[in-house]
Amino acid sequence: MTNQAVDDRRARGAETGSARPVPRPSLRDEVRSTFAMRRDQVGFLNQMIGRYGDIVQIRVLGIKMAMLNHPDYFEHVLVRNHENYNKDTFLFRAIAPILRGGLIGNVGGEPWRHQRRTMQPSFHRPQVAGFALNMTDETAQMLDRWDRQYGPSDVVNVSTELGQLAMRIVFRSLFGAKVGARGKAIEDMFFEANQIACAFFRFPLIPLTWPTPSHRRLAEIIRTMDGFVADIIADRVRSGEQHDDLLDAMLHAVDDVTGTGLSEQQLHREVLNLIIGGYETTSNSVSWLMHTVGQHPEVQQRLLDEVDTVLNGRAPTFDDVLNLKYTRMIVDETLRLYTPAWQTMRSSIEEDVIGGFRIPAKSDLYLNIYALHRHPEFWPDPETFDPDRFTPDEVAKRPKQAYIPFGSGPRICIGKHFALTELVIILAMIAQRYRVVIPPGCGNVQPEPLITLHPKGGVHVRVVRR
Repeated sequence: MTNQAVDDRRARGAETGSARPVPRPSLRDEVRSTFAMRRDQVGFLNQMIGRYGDIVQIRVLGIKMAMLNHPDYFEHVLVRNHENYNKDTFLFRAIAPILRGGLIGNVGGEPWRHQRRTMQPSFHRPQVAGFALNMTDETAQMLDRWDRQYGPSDVVNVSTELGQLAMRIVFRSLFGAKVGARGKAIEDMFFEANQIACAFFRFPLIPLTWPTPSHRRLAEIIRTMDGFVADIIADRVRSGEQHDDLLDAMLHAVDDVTGTGLSEQQLHREVLNLIIGGYETTSNSVSWLMHTVGQHPEVQQRLLDEVDTVLNGRAPTFDDVLNLKYTRMIVDETLRLYTPAWQTMRSSIEEDVIGGFRIPAKSDLYLNIYALHRHPEFWPDPETFDPDRFTPDEVAKRPKQAYIPFGSGPRICIGKHFALTELVIILAMIAQRYRVVIPPGCGNVQPEPLITLHPKGGVHVRVVRR
């Protein structure tokens, strides 16, 4: 150990000695917590923050953890001292049978760093620009079908429609335009797997490794999807052809530190992780966009005006995304209120101090982004939908970590720029052609806090041709 490391550890020890323990709830609140988390998780967490402040010890399924709710605390864990925190937590252990060591759920350390270094160049700005045509083409095909299928009085479950669109975009970006019947089969199986996973997170007491009928079916689906992905990869390698898609980029990607790429097994797992991440978060986000735009006609009118001015009737390009400033503000405000990745967890490797509170080694930390994005100190009138919170002047007033829909620090979502480009393009293209109207009785959509934040029951709207 270096002298500097010894000095740092001594300093941390001295700081820890003067730190306070994390506030604990009353015995009554502890007893209530298990039932309250099951009945109304978001409401319970908000109550705990209101009573005990921005750091408090809670129990989830009997597991003790410290919940954080301040930008400075998130900054400490995710950015400044991120090396002391990994993903060896209940949340990521629970979904390990699905993610299986992929980039999303990898605990951390050198295996994660190797994966990140190898994959990151595939998601840089020039690469994302190349996928914009996939987004516009697939969105245009969906809108053409809406023209044929729906009239102005029809009520459309756009959650289903936009989920299918998100899946087609991620498949085309991964595998190119010629996936064929195999792609449709993977899509169908993924929707079934997603239903099983969502059911698990409503009641996560029975591990996914236990052989219940639904869990056995999930394992069967994953094996079959592995087989499909393996066939696609084998066909690509055998053909020797080059393609402008993510699979080709990942096949040839090399870690610039070790000089090695992804193993065949790791490549399969990363492909499935990208399908999960690219579908699940985008489909929820676009559904929430339709809800917020439909609920606020004045916001929608500003959106229509900007889209008409910037695009003048043509399909957006990647370069247009930067000029669709108000469209992006709508996306940002929707992600503030309805961040799909609304919660995450970390585990401390060594003892630490956060905001003057002692964090023992091997402590579970619960980072609730849903609550952070409603912190009244940084978001006045936090439940109100207001895209003007994201003007440059307003953004400059807030701490950076007050808004982290894609996480933060070295583990920020690798697909952030892909997702933001996709959301702006889809919203702009829908606004070019349709006005979104909320039918009577369909406006009260509640968040369903599963592993991602779903609109409960879906978002139902009328799409009225402009």
